[in-house]
Formats: sequence, structure tokens, C-alpha cells
Amino acid sequence: MGMGVDIRNQMARRAAEEIRNGMVVNLGIGIPSLVPNHLSKEIMVMFHAENGITGMGPSPEKGKEDENLCNAGGFPVTLESGGSYCDSAVSFGMIRRGRVDITILGSLQVSQNGDLANWIVPGKKVPGMGGAMELAHKAKKVIVLMNHCDKQGNSKIVTSCTLPLTTKACVDLIVTELAVFQVTEKGLFLTELFAPYDLGDVGQKTDCEFMICENVRRIPY
Repeated sequence: MGMGVDIRNQMARRAAEEIRNGMVVNLGIGIPSLVPNHLSKEIMVMFHAENGITGMGPSPEKGKEDENLCNAGGFPVTLESGGSYCDSAVSFGMIRRGRVDITILGSLQVSQNGDLANWIVPGKKVPGMGGAMELAHKAKKVIVLMNHCDKQGNSKIVTSCTLPLTTKACVDLIVTELAVFQVTEKGLFLTELFAPYDLGDVGQKTDCEFMICENVRRIPY
């Protein structure tokens, strides 16, 4: 069962809170691509895409799309003043040198110690790993935005990933439609809940143990 547009935007809005002035931020396809729409106008940030854009702006208005200007997922974007284009080799060079402050990615599974599995379900066709392996390993902070459960109702937050890994122990923050988790050396900490869900809902749908912060933030719908 898919998520509604409002829930996806709620998750993107929460991820946008992690972005600080002057950062270079890489956005994955799917829900992460909504993040620029929720950034405060006071924050000056350069959004980066593996296909060679640094300085992406929000999604264009309908009818004002530029067919030559798209993000790594092929969706139309805008370019901020001062933005630039380069080839993919330079773009990946930025990632591998550790020039990306935050990467915001989707995922198929995340383990309780932050292992990331986000590129393939065996037996299904995929376009490839893309930049996920480099980004997960080299970005200073890795944020995952994903459904809490898959289409079969299985938890995507697990004790140990059963799908092929992208990168081990790389995820710092997990945001689902139910809750926000911090990944620490001691394990998973639930820090925030999205309305209308409670701790019981999250416990029932999470396939691993997690700790609960003393003051859980409740985010209204």
C-alpha cells in the first residue's frame, strides 16, 4: 500500500530540518526529491545530483519544465542562481572526495546498526546501483526516507538486512511515515513520532529492537 502525497511531503519536510546553511546536499530519487520544496528561504544550500548538477532548485511549475534539466531520477528540476553543470565523472569526484555534507536516500531495508540495502531485489530488474554506494560511504551524514513496511507488510527496518547491501553501517537517520530513528553505536533510538501513530504502532511494525528517547517529539499531521 503506497503513501499519500501529504505523508511523503511530511517526511521530506522533516528531512529538510537537518539541512544547515552552506551545505552541499545530494538527493536520491522518490521522496528525497521533494526536500527542496520544504526548505526555508533563509537557508542557502547547493543541491547536488550525480548526473552533474550542483545548485538544483524546487520542482518547476507545470508547463515551465526544461526538458534538458532533470535530477538523477529523470524528473524535471530548476536551477538556482549560481548553480552549475558538470559531467558525471566530476560529480562523482565530488562525492568520493567527501564534498557532500548530506545525502538523502530511499531504501529497501536498513538494519539496526545502519547497514543500507537500497539497490536491488534479487530477480527483479533494476537500473543499477547509481551513486548510492559512494554517497553512503563518503557523505558526512546519511539520511534514509522510506516506507516503514514493504508492500507485503514486512518491516523495512530489520535486525539484519536480507537483501544485498549497498554499504555497511552508514545510515545516521531513518525517517518513515511512522517515526524518526537515530542510528547510534548503541543501536536504534526512536526520537520522534508522526501523528497519529504511537509507540505501539511502531513496535508492532518494526522487525528489530530499538530504544526510546526520554522526550519523544510528536510531529503533528
